[in-house]
Amino acid sequence: MKILHTSDWHIGRMLYGRKRYEEFDAFLNWMAETVERQQVDVLLIAGDIFDTSTPSNRAQTLYYRFLCRVASSACRHVVVIAGNHDSPSFLSAPQALLRTLDVHVVGAVPSCLEDEVLPLAGEGGLIELIVCAVPYLRDRDIRLAEAGESIEDKERKLINGVRDHYAKVVEFAEQQQKALSKKVPIVAMGHLFAAGGQTAEGEGMRDLYVGSLGHVTAAIFPEAIDYLALGHLHVPQKVAGSELMRYSGSPLAMGFGEAKQVKSVCLVEFDGENAQIEPVVSLLNVPVFQKLERIRGSWAEIQARINALSTIQASTWLEVIYDGEEVLGDLRERIEAAVLDTSLAVLRVKNNRIIDRVLNQINDHETLDDLDENDVFERCLNQHNIPDAQRPELLRAYGETLVALFDDEAKDRP
Repeated sequence: MKILHTSDWHIGRMLYGRKRYEEFDAFLNWMAETVERQQVDVLLIAGDIFDTSTPSNRAQTLYYRFLCRVASSACRHVVVIAGNHDSPSFLSAPQALLRTLDVHVVGAVPSCLEDEVLPLAGEGGLIELIVCAVPYLRDRDIRLAEAGESIEDKERKLINGVRDHYAKVVEFAEQQQKALSKKVPIVAMGHLFAAGGQTAEGEGMRDLYVGSLGHVTAAIFPEAIDYLALGHLHVPQKVAGSELMRYSGSPLAMGFGEAKQVKSVCLVEFDGENAQIEPVVSLLNVPVFQKLERIRGSWAEIQARINALSTIQASTWLEVIYDGEEVLGDLRERIEAAVLDTSLAVLRVKNNRIIDRVLNQINDHETLDDLDENDVFERCLNQHNIPDAQRPELLRAYGETLVALFDDEAKDRP
Protein backbone atom coordinates (compact mmCIF):
# COMPACT_ATOMS: atom_id res chain seq x y z
CA MET A 1 0.00 0.00 0.00
CA LYS A 2 1.33 3.41 -0.99
CA ILE A 3 0.57 6.66 0.80
CA LEU A 4 1.59 10.10 -0.44
CA HIS A 5 2.02 12.78 2.23
CA THR A 6 2.01 16.48 1.31
CA SER A 7 1.05 19.77 2.97
CA ASP A 8 1.29 23.56 2.95
CA TRP A 9 0.25 24.24 -0.62
CA HIS A 10 -0.89 27.80 0.22
CA ILE A 11 -2.82 28.08 -3.04
CA GLY A 12 -3.37 31.75 -3.86
CA ARG A 13 -0.27 33.03 -2.11
CA MET A 14 1.43 36.00 -3.80
CA LEU A 15 5.08 36.99 -3.69
CA TYR A 16 5.60 40.74 -3.34
CA GLY A 17 2.41 41.39 -5.29
CA ARG A 18 3.13 38.83 -8.02
CA LYS A 19 0.38 36.23 -8.52
CA ARG A 20 1.52 32.61 -8.76
CA TYR A 21 -1.47 30.71 -10.12
CA GLU A 22 0.55 29.25 -13.01
CA GLU A 23 2.97 27.72 -10.49
CA PHE A 24 0.17 26.23 -8.39
CA ASP A 25 -1.49 24.85 -11.51
CA ALA A 26 1.78 23.27 -12.67
CA PHE A 27 2.39 21.74 -9.24
CA LEU A 28 -1.11 20.27 -8.97
CA ASN A 29 -0.77 18.77 -12.46
CA TRP A 30 2.55 17.26 -11.40
CA MET A 31 0.98 15.96 -8.19
CA ALA A 32 -1.90 14.32 -10.05
CA GLU A 33 0.53 12.72 -12.50
CA THR A 34 2.69 11.51 -9.60
CA VAL A 35 -0.32 9.92 -7.89
CA GLU A 36 -1.10 8.08 -11.12
CA ARG A 37 2.51 7.13 -11.95
CA GLN A 38 3.32 5.89 -8.43
CA GLN A 39 -0.05 4.12 -8.14
CA VAL A 40 -0.75 5.84 -4.85
CA ASP A 41 -3.58 4.34 -2.80
CA VAL A 42 -4.09 7.15 -0.26
CA LEU A 43 -3.21 10.84 -0.51
CA LEU A 44 -2.79 12.81 2.74
CA ILE A 45 -2.86 16.63 2.67
CA ALA A 46 -1.80 17.93 6.09
CA GLY A 47 -3.23 21.44 6.15
CA ASP A 48 -2.77 24.95 4.74
CA ILE A 49 -4.32 24.06 1.43
CA PHE A 50 -5.11 27.72 0.85
CA ASP A 51 -3.11 30.77 1.89
CA THR A 52 -6.10 32.65 3.29
CA SER A 53 -9.42 31.79 4.88
CA THR A 54 -11.21 33.39 1.89
CA PRO A 55 -9.50 31.92 -1.18
CA SER A 56 -10.14 33.41 -4.60
CA ASN A 57 -12.36 31.71 -7.15
CA ARG A 58 -9.29 30.78 -9.16
CA ALA A 59 -7.63 29.16 -6.13
CA GLN A 60 -10.80 27.16 -5.45
CA THR A 61 -11.00 26.05 -9.07
CA LEU A 62 -7.45 24.68 -8.95
CA TYR A 63 -8.19 22.78 -5.72
CA TYR A 64 -11.48 21.19 -6.73
CA ARG A 65 -10.27 20.36 -10.23
CA PHE A 66 -7.32 18.55 -8.69
CA LEU A 67 -9.55 16.57 -6.31
CA CYS A 68 -11.80 15.50 -9.18
CA ARG A 69 -8.80 14.35 -11.22
CA VAL A 70 -7.38 12.30 -8.35
CA ALA A 71 -10.81 10.84 -7.56
CA SER A 72 -10.99 9.50 -11.12
CA SER A 73 -7.57 7.84 -10.79
CA ALA A 74 -6.60 4.58 -9.09
CA CYS A 75 -6.09 6.47 -5.81
CA ARG A 76 -8.74 5.14 -3.45
CA HIS A 77 -8.85 7.87 -0.81
CA VAL A 78 -7.84 11.49 -0.23
CA VAL A 79 -7.71 12.82 3.35
CA VAL A 80 -7.60 16.59 3.89
CA ILE A 81 -7.19 18.37 7.22
CA ALA A 82 -7.32 22.12 7.83
CA GLY A 83 -4.23 24.12 8.75
CA ASN A 84 -4.03 27.40 10.61
CA HIS A 85 -4.32 29.37 7.34
CA ASP A 86 -7.50 27.53 6.31
CA SER A 87 -11.06 28.36 7.22
CA PRO A 88 -12.49 25.25 8.93
CA SER A 89 -16.05 26.04 7.84
CA PHE A 90 -15.06 26.86 4.26
CA LEU A 91 -12.99 23.70 3.90
CA SER A 92 -15.70 21.53 5.44
CA ALA A 93 -18.65 23.04 3.52
CA PRO A 94 -18.59 20.49 0.63
CA GLN A 95 -17.67 17.65 3.01
CA ALA A 96 -20.69 15.46 2.25
CA LEU A 97 -20.36 15.93 -1.51
CA LEU A 98 -16.62 15.21 -1.50
CA ARG A 99 -17.21 12.08 0.58
CA THR A 100 -18.95 10.55 -2.45
CA LEU A 101 -15.60 10.88 -4.24
CA ASP A 102 -13.79 9.24 -1.29
CA VAL A 103 -12.31 12.63 -0.34
CA HIS A 104 -12.45 12.92 3.45
CA VAL A 105 -12.22 16.45 4.87
CA VAL A 106 -11.77 17.32 8.55
CA GLY A 107 -11.81 21.09 8.88
CA ALA A 108 -12.32 21.44 12.63
CA VAL A 109 -12.36 19.36 15.78
CA PRO A 110 -15.72 17.52 15.72
CA SER A 111 -18.03 17.25 18.71
CA CYS A 112 -17.24 13.55 18.81
CA LEU A 113 -13.50 12.93 18.57
CA GLU A 114 -14.18 9.48 17.14
CA ASP A 115 -15.19 11.24 13.92
CA GLU A 116 -11.51 12.10 13.39
CA VAL A 117 -10.79 8.37 13.00
CA LEU A 118 -11.21 7.27 9.40
CA PRO A 119 -11.16 3.52 8.58
CA LEU A 120 -10.30 3.39 4.86
CA ALA A 121 -11.38 0.40 2.79
CA GLY A 122 -9.39 -1.18 -0.03
CA GLU A 123 -10.55 -2.63 -3.33
CA GLY A 124 -12.24 -5.64 -1.71
CA GLY A 125 -14.13 -3.51 0.79
CA LEU A 126 -11.91 -4.58 3.69
CA ILE A 127 -10.34 -1.93 5.92
CA GLU A 128 -6.69 -1.51 4.93
CA LEU A 129 -5.71 1.66 6.82
CA ILE A 130 -6.90 3.73 9.77
CA VAL A 131 -6.20 7.47 9.59
CA CYS A 132 -6.37 9.77 12.61
CA ALA A 133 -7.19 12.99 10.76
CA VAL A 134 -6.42 15.60 13.41
CA PRO A 135 -6.84 19.15 12.06
CA TYR A 136 -5.07 22.24 13.34
CA LEU A 137 -5.94 22.39 17.04
CA ARG A 138 -6.99 25.89 17.98
CA ASP A 139 -6.41 27.21 21.46
CA ARG A 140 -10.08 26.90 22.38
CA ASP A 141 -10.11 23.25 21.26
CA ILE A 142 -7.50 22.09 23.74
CA ARG A 143 -7.25 24.63 26.57
CA LEU A 144 -9.60 26.29 29.02
CA ALA A 145 -8.34 29.82 29.71
CA GLU A 146 -8.47 30.97 33.32
CA ALA A 147 -7.99 34.40 34.86
CA GLY A 148 -4.57 35.05 36.32
CA GLU A 149 -2.81 32.08 34.73
CA SER A 150 0.88 32.49 33.94
CA ILE A 151 2.72 31.88 30.66
CA GLU A 152 3.96 28.62 32.17
CA ASP A 153 0.35 27.60 32.92
CA LYS A 154 -0.68 28.32 29.33
CA GLU A 155 2.29 26.38 27.98
CA ARG A 156 1.53 23.39 30.18
CA LYS A 157 -2.17 23.40 29.26
CA LEU A 158 -1.45 23.65 25.53
CA ILE A 159 1.03 20.77 25.54
CA ASN A 160 -1.24 18.64 27.72
CA GLY A 161 -4.19 19.50 25.49
CA VAL A 162 -2.41 18.35 22.35
CA ARG A 163 -1.18 15.19 24.10
CA ASP A 164 -4.64 14.33 25.45
CA HIS A 165 -6.28 14.94 22.09
CA TYR A 166 -3.96 12.58 20.24
CA ALA A 167 -4.20 10.00 23.03
CA LYS A 168 -8.00 9.89 22.81
CA VAL A 169 -8.11 9.79 19.01
CA VAL A 170 -5.47 7.08 18.74
CA GLU A 171 -7.28 5.07 21.44
CA PHE A 172 -10.39 5.10 19.24
CA ALA A 173 -8.23 3.99 16.31
CA GLU A 174 -6.77 1.10 18.31
CA GLN A 175 -10.25 -0.04 19.28
CA GLN A 176 -11.24 -0.18 15.63
CA GLN A 177 -7.96 -1.89 14.77
CA LYS A 178 -8.60 -4.68 17.32
CA ALA A 179 -12.06 -5.31 15.87
CA LEU A 180 -10.59 -6.19 12.46
CA SER A 181 -9.61 -9.66 11.31
CA LYS A 182 -6.00 -8.57 10.81
CA LYS A 183 -3.86 -5.71 12.04
CA VAL A 184 -3.77 -2.68 9.75
CA PRO A 185 -1.52 0.41 10.03
CA ILE A 186 -2.54 3.50 11.98
CA VAL A 187 -1.46 6.78 10.38
CA ALA A 188 -1.94 10.09 12.20
CA MET A 189 -2.04 13.56 10.73
CA GLY A 190 -1.51 16.96 12.30
CA HIS A 191 -0.78 20.63 11.71
CA LEU A 192 1.46 21.90 14.49
CA PHE A 193 4.98 22.99 15.44
CA ALA A 194 7.29 20.29 16.74
CA ALA A 195 9.96 21.57 19.12
CA GLY A 196 13.31 21.96 17.40
CA GLY A 197 11.71 22.14 13.99
CA GLN A 198 13.67 23.89 11.25
CA THR A 199 12.16 26.94 9.55
CA ALA A 200 13.36 29.16 6.71
CA GLU A 201 13.52 32.93 6.45
CA GLY A 202 10.48 34.45 4.79
CA GLU A 203 8.15 31.46 5.25
CA GLY A 204 5.39 33.80 6.37
CA MET A 205 4.22 31.29 8.97
CA ARG A 206 1.78 32.58 11.51
CA ASP A 207 2.33 31.79 15.17
CA LEU A 208 -0.01 28.94 16.05
CA TYR A 209 -0.59 30.22 19.55
CA VAL A 210 1.44 32.94 21.33
CA GLY A 211 5.14 33.22 20.58
CA SER A 212 6.76 29.82 21.03
CA LEU A 213 3.91 28.35 23.06
CA GLY A 214 2.60 25.00 21.92
CA HIS A 215 5.86 23.66 20.45
CA VAL A 216 5.29 19.98 21.11
CA THR A 217 7.85 17.19 21.42
CA ALA A 218 7.79 13.83 19.70
CA ALA A 219 7.03 12.19 23.04
CA ILE A 220 3.42 13.41 23.07
CA PHE A 221 2.43 11.14 20.17
CA PRO A 222 1.25 7.62 21.09
CA GLU A 223 3.49 4.71 20.14
CA ALA A 224 0.63 3.01 18.29
CA ILE A 225 1.06 5.48 15.40
CA ASP A 226 2.84 3.77 12.51
CA TYR A 227 3.44 6.99 10.56
CA LEU A 228 2.89 10.65 11.51
CA ALA A 229 2.15 13.03 8.62
CA LEU A 230 2.61 16.64 9.70
CA GLY A 231 2.12 20.05 8.16
CA HIS A 232 2.98 23.66 9.07
CA LEU A 233 6.78 23.79 8.71
CA HIS A 234 7.89 24.46 5.13
CA VAL A 235 11.27 22.73 5.34
CA PRO A 236 11.03 18.96 4.67
CA GLN A 237 12.30 17.25 7.83
CA LYS A 238 12.06 14.44 10.34
CA VAL A 239 10.75 14.96 13.86
CA ALA A 240 13.31 14.02 16.51
CA GLY A 241 15.27 12.13 13.86
CA SER A 242 12.48 9.61 13.26
CA GLU A 243 11.95 8.28 9.73
CA LEU A 244 8.29 7.76 10.58
CA MET A 245 7.45 11.23 11.92
CA ARG A 246 7.80 13.83 9.19
CA TYR A 247 6.99 17.22 7.80
CA SER A 248 6.59 16.98 4.04
CA GLY A 249 7.30 20.72 3.74
CA SER A 250 5.76 23.13 1.25
CA PRO A 251 5.95 22.06 -2.41
CA LEU A 252 6.77 25.58 -3.64
CA ALA A 253 9.26 28.09 -2.27
CA MET A 254 7.07 30.50 -0.34
CA GLY A 255 9.73 33.22 -0.30
CA PHE A 256 13.27 33.97 -1.41
CA GLY A 257 14.55 32.48 1.84
CA GLU A 258 13.36 29.08 0.57
CA ALA A 259 14.73 29.52 -2.96
CA LYS A 260 17.61 27.08 -2.50
CA GLN A 261 15.56 24.37 -0.79
CA VAL A 262 14.87 21.08 -2.53
CA LYS A 263 11.11 20.65 -2.20
CA SER A 264 9.57 17.21 -1.91
CA VAL A 265 6.61 15.04 -0.92
CA CYS A 266 6.79 11.85 1.15
CA LEU A 267 5.99 8.45 -0.35
CA VAL A 268 5.19 5.94 2.41
CA GLU A 269 5.00 2.25 1.49
CA PHE A 270 3.47 -0.34 3.81
CA ASP A 271 3.70 -4.09 3.41
CA GLY A 272 0.08 -4.98 2.79
CA GLU A 273 0.57 -8.52 4.11
CA ASN A 274 2.35 -7.60 7.35
CA ALA A 275 1.47 -4.43 9.25
CA GLN A 276 4.16 -5.26 11.80
CA ILE A 277 6.87 -4.27 9.32
CA GLU A 278 7.86 -0.60 9.44
CA PRO A 279 6.94 1.35 6.32
CA VAL A 280 9.58 2.52 3.88
CA VAL A 281 9.65 6.30 3.40
CA SER A 282 11.19 7.96 0.35
CA LEU A 283 11.16 11.57 -0.83
CA LEU A 284 9.95 12.54 -4.29
CA ASN A 285 11.48 15.84 -5.36
CA VAL A 286 9.06 18.46 -6.68
CA PRO A 287 10.22 20.24 -9.84
CA VAL A 288 10.90 23.98 -9.74
CA PHE A 289 8.14 25.65 -11.72
CA GLN A 290 9.36 29.23 -11.24
CA LYS A 291 12.98 29.97 -10.37
CA LEU A 292 13.62 32.40 -7.52
CA GLU A 293 17.01 33.88 -6.69
CA ARG A 294 18.35 36.26 -4.11
CA ILE A 295 21.27 38.38 -5.37
CA ARG A 296 23.26 40.04 -2.63
CA GLY A 297 26.45 42.10 -2.57
CA SER A 298 28.09 45.19 -4.02
CA TRP A 299 26.86 46.80 -7.21
CA ALA A 300 29.61 45.06 -9.20
CA GLU A 301 28.55 41.67 -7.82
CA ILE A 302 24.86 42.35 -8.44
CA GLN A 303 25.51 43.53 -12.00
CA ALA A 304 27.73 40.51 -12.75
CA ARG A 305 25.08 38.04 -11.58
CA ILE A 306 22.31 39.77 -13.54
CA ASN A 307 24.50 39.68 -16.65
CA ALA A 308 25.21 35.99 -16.12
CA LEU A 309 21.50 35.18 -15.79
CA SER A 310 20.57 37.25 -18.84
CA THR A 311 23.28 35.51 -20.89
CA ILE A 312 21.67 32.11 -20.31
CA GLN A 313 18.21 33.66 -20.84
CA ALA A 314 17.03 32.57 -17.41
CA SER A 315 13.40 33.28 -16.55
CA THR A 316 13.92 34.11 -12.89
CA TRP A 317 12.26 36.22 -10.23
CA LEU A 318 14.83 38.21 -8.30
CA GLU A 319 15.27 39.73 -4.88
CA VAL A 320 18.21 42.16 -4.93
CA ILE A 321 19.92 43.16 -1.69
CA TYR A 322 22.61 45.85 -1.96
CA ASP A 323 25.33 45.62 0.69
CA GLY A 324 27.97 47.83 -0.93
CA GLU A 325 29.87 50.63 0.80
CA GLU A 326 28.91 53.30 -1.73
CA VAL A 327 25.58 55.07 -1.19
CA LEU A 328 23.52 54.50 -4.35
CA GLY A 329 20.48 56.72 -4.59
CA ASP A 330 19.73 55.36 -8.07
CA LEU A 331 19.99 51.65 -7.21
CA ARG A 332 16.55 50.74 -8.49
CA GLU A 333 17.11 52.62 -11.75
CA ARG A 334 20.40 50.78 -12.28
CA ILE A 335 18.74 47.41 -11.65
CA GLU A 336 15.83 48.16 -13.98
CA ALA A 337 18.27 49.13 -16.73
CA ALA A 338 20.27 45.93 -16.15
CA VAL A 339 17.23 43.64 -16.53
CA LEU A 340 15.73 45.53 -19.49
CA ASP A 341 15.01 43.23 -22.45
CA THR A 342 15.70 40.09 -20.37
CA SER A 343 13.46 37.37 -18.92
CA LEU A 344 14.34 38.49 -15.41
CA ALA A 345 11.77 40.09 -13.10
CA VAL A 346 12.84 42.05 -10.02
CA LEU A 347 10.24 41.59 -7.29
CA ARG A 348 12.08 43.28 -4.45
CA VAL A 349 15.01 45.66 -3.98
CA LYS A 350 16.53 46.22 -0.56
CA ASN A 351 19.19 48.90 -0.14
CA ASN A 352 20.94 48.00 3.09
CA ARG A 353 23.27 50.98 2.79
CA ILE A 354 20.34 53.41 3.00
CA ILE A 355 18.72 51.35 5.75
CA ASP A 356 21.94 51.43 7.77
CA ARG A 357 22.05 55.22 7.54
CA VAL A 358 18.46 55.45 8.73
CA LEU A 359 19.12 52.99 11.55
CA ASN A 360 22.03 55.12 12.73
CA GLN A 361 19.47 57.76 13.69
CA ILE A 362 17.31 55.36 15.67
CA ASN A 363 17.57 55.61 19.42
CA ASP A 364 18.65 52.65 21.50
CA HIS A 365 15.06 51.93 22.52
CA GLU A 366 13.79 51.96 18.91
CA THR A 367 13.80 49.41 16.11
CA LEU A 368 12.91 49.83 12.46
CA ASP A 369 9.57 48.16 13.21
CA ASP A 370 8.74 51.11 15.48
CA LEU A 371 8.83 53.49 12.49
CA ASP A 372 6.18 53.86 9.81
CA GLU A 373 6.79 54.87 6.18
CA ASN A 374 6.62 58.58 6.96
CA ASP A 375 9.05 58.29 9.88
CA VAL A 376 11.62 56.54 7.69
CA PHE A 377 11.28 59.16 4.94
CA GLU A 378 11.76 61.99 7.41
CA ARG A 379 14.88 60.30 8.79
CA CYS A 380 16.20 60.08 5.24
CA LEU A 381 15.55 63.79 4.71
CA ASN A 382 17.45 64.53 7.90
CA GLN A 383 20.31 62.26 6.90
CA HIS A 384 20.75 64.07 3.60
CA ASN A 385 20.35 67.54 5.16
CA ILE A 386 17.42 68.52 2.95
CA PRO A 387 16.52 72.22 3.47
CA ASP A 388 13.20 72.94 5.19
CA ALA A 389 11.99 74.88 2.15
CA GLN A 390 12.15 71.75 -0.04
CA ARG A 391 10.55 69.38 2.40
CA PRO A 392 6.80 70.13 1.91
CA GLU A 393 6.99 69.39 -1.82
CA LEU A 394 9.02 66.19 -1.24
CA LEU A 395 6.61 65.01 1.47
CA ARG A 396 3.65 65.65 -0.84
CA ALA A 397 5.25 63.69 -3.70
CA TYR A 398 6.17 60.89 -1.31
CA GLY A 399 2.60 60.71 -0.01
CA GLU A 400 1.22 60.47 -3.55
CA THR A 401 3.67 57.66 -4.27
CA LEU A 402 2.54 55.71 -1.20
CA VAL A 403 -1.12 56.07 -2.18
CA ALA A 404 -0.37 54.83 -5.69
CA LEU A 405 1.57 51.84 -4.35
CA PHE A 406 -1.18 50.83 -1.93
CA ASP A 407 -3.82 51.19 -4.67
CA ASP A 408 -1.79 48.89 -6.95
CA GLU A 409 -1.45 46.30 -4.18
CA ALA A 410 -5.20 46.37 -3.61
CA LYS A 411 -5.83 45.75 -7.31
CA ASP A 412 -3.46 42.76 -7.26
CA ARG A 413 -5.32 41.01 -4.47
CA PRO A 414 -7.36 38.06 -5.73
